[in-house]
Amino acid sequence: MPVIAALAGAALVGLLVFGVLALGSNRTLDQAVAAGREPQAPDYTRPLPELNGAGTASLASYRGKVVLLNIWASWCQPCQQEAPLMESAQHQLEAHGGTVLGISDKDAAGDSAVFMRHYHLTYPDLRDVNGEFAESFGTAALPESFLLDGRGRILEISRGEIEKGFVQRALALAEEQ
Repeated sequence: MPVIAALAGAALVGLLVFGVLALGSNRTLDQAVAAGREPQAPDYTRPLPELNGAGTASLASYRGKVVLLNIWASWCQPCQQEAPLMESAQHQLEAHGGTVLGISDKDAAGDSAVFMRHYHLTYPDLRDVNGEFAESFGTAALPESFLLDGRGRILEISRGEIEKGFVQRALALAEEQ
């Protein structure tokens, strides 16, 4: 009986390891964007709490605006490094009717608020309390950013810290609309 239990346990561990390695991160959105399909943003109408606790919003509430969606957390070193670029992007996009929209991922509200104040971030920020929203975008590591057009379609994805070129493409899109 102990041998059977040991074998069953080993098989279970083997299946778990296989599942983790085989599935990896969901890159369905990346594949669709690379193919030029412009997929609708996942959870487009799902409300998320605002960082300041003043209510809820969803991506759908930004319909008609170019959105540079940035998934981040206060403890994330690359998020800290890209924060000034995100704020600069906000000022540029805002002048053309667009916005940066932060999504703090599984971060304590107080830590997120301190981060926003420390980096003088003025763009809206929503809280993904349990990480489900970020998971729907295939987020595996932070930061990750998504360029959405006014219909909520994903045009470009940046997995990792954004670069100026990403912001320039967002600005060009906002100027077109």
